[in-house]
Amino acid sequence: MTAHEIDYKIHGEEMQFVEIELDPQEGVVAEAGSFMMMDDGIKMETIFGDGSKKNEGFLGSILGAGKRILTGESLFMTAFYNTLSGKRNVSFASPYPGKIIPIDLTDFRGKFICQKDAFLCAAKGVSVGIEFSKKLGRGLFGGEGFIMQKLEGDGMAFVHAGGTMAKKELQAGEVLKVDTGCIIGFTQDINYDIEFIGGIKNTVFGGEGLFFAKLQGPGTVYIQSLPFSRLADRVLASAPKGGGKDKGEGSILGGLGDLLDGDNRF
Repeated sequence: MTAHEIDYKIHGEEMQFVEIELDPQEGVVAEAGSFMMMDDGIKMETIFGDGSKKNEGFLGSILGAGKRILTGESLFMTAFYNTLSGKRNVSFASPYPGKIIPIDLTDFRGKFICQKDAFLCAAKGVSVGIEFSKKLGRGLFGGEGFIMQKLEGDGMAFVHAGGTMAKKELQAGEVLKVDTGCIIGFTQDINYDIEFIGGIKNTVFGGEGLFFAKLQGPGTVYIQSLPFSRLADRVLASAPKGGGKDKGEGSILGGLGDLLDGDNRF
């Protein structure tokens, strides 16, 4: 086994965090900003890329880190190592309400493909790279699904799903059609493409976008009910525009309504 063998426990219901137990000299890598807390004796180190490849040299590290820019992630990741003789814990938190999904890469023949912002953390030795689309349709119209991350190795990785998670086992030839932003990830045998919704009324008035993802089995697919992009759109749509009044339950009654519904800002 090339990746460190870690133990873990997931806490919480809607705002979860994963607590990882590290034996002496074991390590875990995580996206910048996901750290929550750690025991004394754990060393934190900022690294280029994921640090999974040994003896790759400075240029190799630069190229590996540069690829992460294409997925919208930081050039750097953070590694945490247990430097003492006993067991130590380090925890990483969800960025928004949802579920943390443990992925044992040995169950998926060493590779799992996920949405570019789904990765949370993984055992040291797991490679976090990019998965380019080989199809023109996905490249031009895929939106969130154009460039995805690939997790490779033989260790544990953890991805985050917004809202509620659904796991679908697709048989050979079975097709599932999904909003592109609702995909968390899927196994390497899944055939993934972008399909045009079609129909002038759907195109002009549908409000669901012009394309959806077509996933064809065999393989396993993880779906999320609340992509962060959808959550952010709703928050922005409800925000006050140009210094005007925000949309709220008390808007008909004006200031009195705000007092009644608990909004006491001045």
